[in-house]
Amino acid sequence: MPDFRRSLRLCPAILVALLGLQLACCASVETDENETPPGIVPAPATRPPPPPAAPRPATAPVPQVAAGSLIGLLLPLTGRQSAAAASVRDGFLTAYYSQTAADRPGLRIYDTGQMSVAAALTQATQDGAGIIVGPLTREEVAAAAGYSGPRPPLLTLNAVAGPVSATRALYQYALSPEDEARQVARRVVADGNRAGVALVPSGDWGRRVLAAFTQELSVAGGQLLDVATYDAAGTDYAAAIGQVLRINESEARDKRLESVLGTRLTFQPRRRGDISFIFSPGQAKPERLLRPQLKFYFAGDVPNYATADAFEPDVNANQDLDGLIFPDAPWLLGGALVESVREAASAAWPAGGPRRNILFAFGFDAARLAAALRSLSAQNASAASLAVDGLTGHLTIAPDGHVLRDLMWAQIRNGEPRVLN
Repeated sequence: MPDFRRSLRLCPAILVALLGLQLACCASVETDENETPPGIVPAPATRPPPPPAAPRPATAPVPQVAAGSLIGLLLPLTGRQSAAAASVRDGFLTAYYSQTAADRPGLRIYDTGQMSVAAALTQATQDGAGIIVGPLTREEVAAAAGYSGPRPPLLTLNAVAGPVSATRALYQYALSPEDEARQVARRVVADGNRAGVALVPSGDWGRRVLAAFTQELSVAGGQLLDVATYDAAGTDYAAAIGQVLRINESEARDKRLESVLGTRLTFQPRRRGDISFIFSPGQAKPERLLRPQLKFYFAGDVPNYATADAFEPDVNANQDLDGLIFPDAPWLLGGALVESVREAASAAWPAGGPRRNILFAFGFDAARLAAALRSLSAQNASAASLAVDGLTGHLTIAPDGHVLRDLMWAQIRNGEPRVLN
């Protein structure tokens, strides 16, 4: 691993690169290479794609990538996703410039906000890219996965549902809440908790996360006894909590008893006693409302697990999350590499910079993954041997080409995350 405290002190170069790339990527004509920073070549004018080519034959898991070849980076730098794309780009360039000049390949960025994914893949291939990183959105990745023309190895910055063969030199790297939910399920059982309930926000996100958690929990030997959904836009989750904790049944028993006896009884409702965990994935704001309500309904002592979305650094607001257990990226929880990158980023962006933006970390790790894949190719090694300690987790590649993120674990105590073993 390079010495990031030394190699990341290239802040002026990063700033100049960002300005040059913003101009180059948004332009529709070729830019004079002499006006761009060293090591970066602007994208040429958009050209129409050639007729579809025959599908590529199956290749080895890590196809050969020429050591000195270009990296093509596909991002939607204009349009609705431009802010997210800019954060990814900034992180990518920070890692890119941490390499020595001798080890850095050329770099061209293609704006998928101004050209189709097929056109960008075709152009990057014609320009001599040895590896392509991107595109970013799920729709763009679906288009890239379906592209049948010749291209170099492709590391996408999102993932599509269903299996995709790595023999097509397609690697999918994503900040997937479903993958986080699977890690939570394994952790729940590893902690000795076999049966529990889930409270999830209504909508597609909640359904996908719940499905991933339920499947992995079953494989690990656990059991989900009940599920309730709640409206994350609301503030009162009593109905959903009452359902999964069976508070309503306790209240109904009291009313029946009062009816039989004909007198009003002193009564305190009780929650069900057969659960050893609560899974409550969600965004930070509703999670801060949900956790106190669980405590109010006598479930404060039940281990409560969530995904990384539940945590946003805020020592005052997170007092309400005390006890919550969740996995998260090193970029949010700290570490030696994190501190080195933050130091360099603070110097490069004195007015603010990426702070804790996870997309910056995502872009940083994408550049390191691309470098690792190029290195493996040079050694003619299998992708199964790839291992990168990144800002978004410990990264490895599964047989199907998906990049796996092994996250850190933390629990909120006194409003602060405390790293767990």
